[in-house]
Amino acid sequence: MESIGTWWMWIVFAVIVLAMLAADLLLFKGGQQHRVSFREAAAWSVAWVSVALLFAAGLWWYLDLSFGRVIANDRTVAFLTGYLVEKSLAVDNVFVWMMIFGYFAVPLELQRRVLLYGIVGAVVLRTAMIFAGSWLVTEFHWLLYVFGAFLVVTGIKMVWFAGHDPDLATNPFIRWIRNHYPITEGLEGERFFVMRNGVRMATPLMLALVLVEISDVIFAVDSIPAVFAITTDPFIVLTSNLFAILGLRAMYFLLADLGDRFSLLKYGLAAILVFIGTKMLIVEWVRIPVMVSLGVVAVLLALSVSVSLLHSARQRARAR
Repeated sequence: MESIGTWWMWIVFAVIVLAMLAADLLLFKGGQQHRVSFREAAAWSVAWVSVALLFAAGLWWYLDLSFGRVIANDRTVAFLTGYLVEKSLAVDNVFVWMMIFGYFAVPLELQRRVLLYGIVGAVVLRTAMIFAGSWLVTEFHWLLYVFGAFLVVTGIKMVWFAGHDPDLATNPFIRWIRNHYPITEGLEGERFFVMRNGVRMATPLMLALVLVEISDVIFAVDSIPAVFAITTDPFIVLTSNLFAILGLRAMYFLLADLGDRFSLLKYGLAAILVFIGTKMLIVEWVRIPVMVSLGVVAVLLALSVSVSLLHSARQRARAR
């Protein structure tokens, strides 16, 4: 797999990821029961974005010295575009998390522990999926066209089902696990398992964690091919992807009370998927520069957010 990532760059990135996770545990109190305030979530969101931008600046500086300005600009813009795409698509995942926690009546002070394990699991799963995807694309280049078609279809389906939320009460996984494993009636604090009369029972918090992990796998199937449309360099794909999801927990608490204000965001995300999928399908005839892709993604995201906020403001004004 052709990549600008050297062995020491992979090590530096791994150290940064471990340091960020350690900071989340020690400073953000990731493993403790604690209700996250809006100010705290905003501060940590800014911190995670700042770390990603500093990494991009360091990457550009190294590539500029080693390979020249053209390659430095191209790979750094690819990183930023992949980061923005993953970050924007992750917003939809955040809304699914809200629905999961609402269904199981998990209070905010317990959600942070579930999301900590969820993010760690996502880091491991995304890393495995990206390396597997890089190998497949290298061995079978035609898979890029399959990814492109898949993204276009996914974008169209997202618009088609924009007004329909999945019914967790009829979810086949929940029904299966309730029939095959003893589940407590209610939450047991921050515990995932408890012992009752010598029987090990799972709590609804454990079900919420499993569904959070499953939702990330489902969304990764969309977001990872989207980043491969921007670059096939596994170092750029992995770093942009993981930097985006590492700050996802802080972003969740930032949006936890604002979910109803982004009702139209799904249409913007669908447009981003259709654009990127189309870009992959026409690459043999029309090559869209990475800078143009970054601009299109940014405009679509900003436009959908602005329209969503305007729409929710009008709805609140009518309700008064």
